[in-house]
Amino acid sequence: MLAKVYSAAVYGVEAFEVEIEVNAGSGLPNIVIVGLPDAAVKESRDRVTTAIQNSGYYWPRGRTTINLAPADVKKEGPSFDLPIALGMIAAGDDLDLENAGDYCFVGELALTGAVRSVKGILPIALEAKRSGKKAIFVPEPNAKEAAVVEGIDVYGIRNLREVFEFLKGDHILLPVKEDLTAFFEAHRKYDVDFADVKGQQQVKRAIEVAVAGGHNLLMIGPPGSGKSMAAKRLPTIIPPMSLAEAIDTTKIHSICGLLDPDHSFVAVRPFRSPHHTISDVGLLGGSANPTPGEVSLAHNGVLFLDELPEFRRSTLEVMRQPLEDGKVTISRAAGSMTFPAEFILIAAMNPCPCGYFGDLRRECRCSPREVQRYRQRISGPLLDRIDIHVEVPAVQYKDISSKESGEPSEVIRSRVEKARAIQYTRFTHSNTSCNTRMSSKLIRTHCALDEASQELLKMAMNDLHMSARAHDRILKVARTIADLDGSGAIKPDHLGEAIQYRTLDRNLWV
Repeated sequence: MLAKVYSAAVYGVEAFEVEIEVNAGSGLPNIVIVGLPDAAVKESRDRVTTAIQNSGYYWPRGRTTINLAPADVKKEGPSFDLPIALGMIAAGDDLDLENAGDYCFVGELALTGAVRSVKGILPIALEAKRSGKKAIFVPEPNAKEAAVVEGIDVYGIRNLREVFEFLKGDHILLPVKEDLTAFFEAHRKYDVDFADVKGQQQVKRAIEVAVAGGHNLLMIGPPGSGKSMAAKRLPTIIPPMSLAEAIDTTKIHSICGLLDPDHSFVAVRPFRSPHHTISDVGLLGGSANPTPGEVSLAHNGVLFLDELPEFRRSTLEVMRQPLEDGKVTISRAAGSMTFPAEFILIAAMNPCPCGYFGDLRRECRCSPREVQRYRQRISGPLLDRIDIHVEVPAVQYKDISSKESGEPSEVIRSRVEKARAIQYTRFTHSNTSCNTRMSSKLIRTHCALDEASQELLKMAMNDLHMSARAHDRILKVARTIADLDGSGAIKPDHLGEAIQYRTLDRNLWV
């Protein structure tokens, strides 16, 4: 007897359909799984047979061959337990599950027959919809995650028996529904606000410019000046995610197993803040079967690197490609995978090892050579890719003790949304999303300078010895400042502000 059941597997950030064929034949009792299964799939033989027995069903006692097609792609994880079990029961009882081809099944089995949650449910549900399946059966804890996909019924199941009884027509299951609009409204809230930040008007302005154009930002200042506090509030002024952005972000978090029944969908901009001891693989992604790293988990959100010089230099250098291209490609012997990585990089650092270089109230204990060595931990090519460098001075007592709250995030976000709307109109006929992603051709088209602005930029380039990449970054930032000002042309004032955001190019810290 041959039984066919359909499932899906994750590859990169997408999924592909897996056809599971179970053949019950004569011969010595043996279960053989073919189709490039990994260790977790091979071990499913014992889990599945025990779960079938404890659920009160029969499984073939002869030679059983289980094929996972396509056979040239490696299958990983325990998510094939449920479809393998259904195929073995159908083959053992000589049943023809005619409607099984209309469904997709995913789930890990416990020895009792209970169905446990698995990773990567959202991309699997999207693939099931794309391949024309009528419904997908997922573990009950994963049901809300899959229910965000419209156009396919999602059934949350608790055990093997209720699935098989449903296929035979002896049990009724109701599909899980999720109101995305209500979900977004309920979860688009932040616990922090820029109104909590006292003083630091120049820093707030730099952050507003960075968010308005999607620019990367480096904050330099002494300990306790509010760098981390400001960075954690940055997501509150980014325009809310669209549904497409939220699905792309949730797919990545789903693959990494970061979702749970209470947080089944990423409705707010992600904020990732890895420790400086993180490895290259942890930041960029990788391992034998490449998985997303922190740069991809921050997709459509913010990646915050505190104490930037404390990161290993090799770790920082791997960010060059994602900062430039908005994606990261990882190549291994088994093949190459590309993960999205469009994020705003926010970095913070002290001006010197002791942290008080340039502070008027505390004396710096570092020698000029130590300051220079500390600053040189960050390579020039990486600094070139950070559009805005801003100094964060120590907060004055009058600002700390003031009873007046700062400008709230909602007000700043409204200005950012207006600037983003201008950019959306500007890039309607291109794949560019914001000013920082402009190509050289778009820069020539949208960042034209008058004679006075060209002379100012020429002087800055010659005096500060800036690179060609820094030249383009300045033009992009100036374009964003003009958008915030509602100006169609870049004026000398806009260009001057963009130039002054290149602090580390001015050699003030060495």
